[in-house]
Amino acid sequence: MSDIQPYTLSIPEEALSNLSEKLSTASFPDELDGAGWDYGAPLADIKRLTVYWKEKFSWRDAERKINELPNYKTTIEVDGFDPLSIHFVHQKSKNDAAIPLLFVHGWPGHFLEVSKLLPLLAVSDSTSPAFHVVAPSLPNYGFSQGVRQKGFGIAQYAETCHKLMQKLGYPEYVTQGGDWGSYITRAIGKLYPAACRASHLNMIVSGPPSFTKNPLLATEMVVRHITATFSAQEKAGLKRTQAWQKDGLGYLQLQTTKPQTIGYALADSPVALLAWIYEKLHDWTDGYPWTEDEVLTWVGIYWFSEAGPAASGRIYYEAAHVGEFRITGEQTWTPDVKLGLAYFPKELVRLPKAWGQLIGPVVFVSEHESGGHFAAWERPEFIVGDLRAMFGKEGGAYKVIKGKDGFS
Repeated sequence: MSDIQPYTLSIPEEALSNLSEKLSTASFPDELDGAGWDYGAPLADIKRLTVYWKEKFSWRDAERKINELPNYKTTIEVDGFDPLSIHFVHQKSKNDAAIPLLFVHGWPGHFLEVSKLLPLLAVSDSTSPAFHVVAPSLPNYGFSQGVRQKGFGIAQYAETCHKLMQKLGYPEYVTQGGDWGSYITRAIGKLYPAACRASHLNMIVSGPPSFTKNPLLATEMVVRHITATFSAQEKAGLKRTQAWQKDGLGYLQLQTTKPQTIGYALADSPVALLAWIYEKLHDWTDGYPWTEDEVLTWVGIYWFSEAGPAASGRIYYEAAHVGEFRITGEQTWTPDVKLGLAYFPKELVRLPKAWGQLIGPVVFVSEHESGGHFAAWERPEFIVGDLRAMFGKEGGAYKVIKGKDGFS
């Protein structure tokens, strides 16, 4: 515990000057007439954001807001790898019975996504359980150290997060995650089921039921497909998923095969990084009204990240090539971890709800009328509402951690 230290972010002036110089000398491609968003981030949007970044945006203001959070750093030793300095946010409740909650971000997200949840989760009463909240910057992201050796896959990210929770004095805990956070928290449940007692997911990836393992459900799915009796939400979700698979997978193919190649552009050009991330912020959300300051703070966390902007893409390669928990596979049944599943209309992967029942003992399901891939940022009240319902006195995961029910 002695090496857990408060952390204050302070980007050197030299790095800010370097960014300003790169923005001032940036070159832009041309654009086809009427291209809109069909070919990627529109030229007018990227030019507008670049000018704002150069002339109006204040990183120091963003930095001050980040430093208002309870930031810390500590060293985590992952088996087979060099020790890693891990940055994390840790908001402790005053309630001794608070539920330890691990929040895990994905790409192109970061630890700051938890910031909209923190003030809501800080409120507890007779109907709303209290939570201790821990939100790390994953290795290679934000202000955590980068990994220097090959083979750091999903199991190692899970080990990092689990060991952080243990080090903070939480032998048992629950999790929340989407994107990579969904994969990582599922891996935590498989690897450390005695510690990870429940998980809430806002991206649910599961395969279809098989006739050998789930004959009744498989038959039902075939009948529903033939008779077109999926719900309106399921039909819209499948359409969304198919559109993403058709026109939105370029980043995934590149980062799972040759992340180093795109890394040269991301490390050298802030405009390239801006376009690479801004496209996802636009396409993956449910009409969220991004402000310039939000976008540039988001991108700035990548630009000024300790491991550099290119490092974050390596998780894709490792997850496609290393270990048991691969992005190319489907999440499978985990018997000992209770599950909450949250469905948002603009999530990238929206599969039939019945498929979600195949990955573990589901005790909570929610269907939200709005929200997309970055649910904690877009609709934090929905995520918090889910957590309160799932772990509250009437919830399926009430008292899932002995002595830490969030109330007593």
